[in-house]
Amino acid sequence: MEMALVGGANSVYIPDLPKSRGGRWRLRGLRFVHAHLHGEPLTQDDFLDLAFLRLDMIAAVRVDQNGGAGMLEAAHILPADGSGGKSGWRVLPLMACHTPEIDFLELTRSIEEELERTRSAIPADKEKDRAILVSVTTGDVEDARNSMAELVELARSSGIAVADAIIQRPREINRKHLIGKGKLGEIVISALQHGVDLLIFDQDLNPSQIRSITDATELRVIDRTQLILDIFAQRAQSREGKIQVEMAQLKHLLPRLGMKDDALSRLTGGIGARGPGETKLEINRRRTKDRISHLERELKTVRKNRAQRRARRVRKEAPIISIVGYTNAGKSTLMNTLTHSQVFAGDQLFATLDPTSRRLRFPRDFEVIITDTVGFIRDLPKDLLESFMATLEELYDADVLLHVVDVSNPAFEEQMAAVERILAQLELTEKPTVLVFNKVDLADPAYVREQVRRYGAVPISALSASTLEPLIVALQDRVEALMAEDFLHPPRQNEEMEEREELENL
Repeated sequence: MEMALVGGANSVYIPDLPKSRGGRWRLRGLRFVHAHLHGEPLTQDDFLDLAFLRLDMIAAVRVDQNGGAGMLEAAHILPADGSGGKSGWRVLPLMACHTPEIDFLELTRSIEEELERTRSAIPADKEKDRAILVSVTTGDVEDARNSMAELVELARSSGIAVADAIIQRPREINRKHLIGKGKLGEIVISALQHGVDLLIFDQDLNPSQIRSITDATELRVIDRTQLILDIFAQRAQSREGKIQVEMAQLKHLLPRLGMKDDALSRLTGGIGARGPGETKLEINRRRTKDRISHLERELKTVRKNRAQRRARRVRKEAPIISIVGYTNAGKSTLMNTLTHSQVFAGDQLFATLDPTSRRLRFPRDFEVIITDTVGFIRDLPKDLLESFMATLEELYDADVLLHVVDVSNPAFEEQMAAVERILAQLELTEKPTVLVFNKVDLADPAYVREQVRRYGAVPISALSASTLEPLIVALQDRVEALMAEDFLHPPRQNEEMEEREELENL
């Protein structure tokens, strides 16, 4: 393909170019040759064009003082940066523009072969997505690192192979792309080098930012909330959980429908219709709203059934202990060890979505009901919190909350604070709570003793039943104290009628 473009002394407008050949990790099959009228070298803008346009090569003809063509300077993308630098491109030695001593076709072929070898060297199943994780923040660097480490775990839990993780701390946030243009160019080259077609941002993106980043990079772009929703969609097993996840996804999608391809706005009037009819965008929005309304009705029925089951359980007057905590703190493992059950517990985020209840008889000869709930996470998406209210309603019937913390995690204090913020949102901070520091076997004993003393927690390893005796004693004491003070749900005489009325109103 040959194309002649006319621009000014400082810039030239480049129209839309064809997509990359044979996949997003291939070059575009185009070389861009332009003139530098003052004999200047390739500029930063030239290198960014090389990256964003995925050109085989960019070259500048240096024009001399007499207006004649002088030397030619060319640059190409590096398949892998062996120099230890971060530029991602190589500038070739100057050559005479009328007799360039280089085989451009052979060079391009070797670059693409090396790109393919680099991509194949990254361990990932063929069906897995490869992603570059990006965080842009003006906040504390340690907080950014902890949040990025969590994003890596979220990606891993979703089955995504992480090729690179990038943190940028600009002076001010770029409102259009969130990230600086220079750093975005580095990301594009890194995506080429690693065979990546997905960017995951640690921050929530608005629709225009997603559109701008997608247009600039030709990569799929999602944010932290979308990643969490994807994990929930994979893990939901019960009908209730699936309804809640779909509702959260649709509510998150609704304001973003406007960023879709221009084809959505084509008119779809029918024969005999007055006026042009609805646009594709309007149809999609209306269908999404209709689907949300339908799911809300289904969830209302599910909540009614759950309320009936909960009412029957509460009437039996068994004290209820609900396990809460940050995701992957070991809540399900603790429940399995306490009750000798087989609830799924995995070393991954959000292994448990659907609440599970088991009976536990204490040594002092009384029974309680232990309930395992969905794990919390910092900045839990608002739509997800609202959609999972039916599940979280279990916590309102709890007599005691068992807050499980992974004390071996360096960010355990931030995780504790995140759980407490969500409990405050749910107005559950007044519930009697037993604080448990789990995974003590993975932390320094002196450090654990200091943190246990500082927070008044019970140290355990959920994998070892021999460490649970202090916890069982603490739970027995707390429940018996509540029973003595008559703080447990008392025999329901007038409340049975109230329950019937409440169920009828649902």
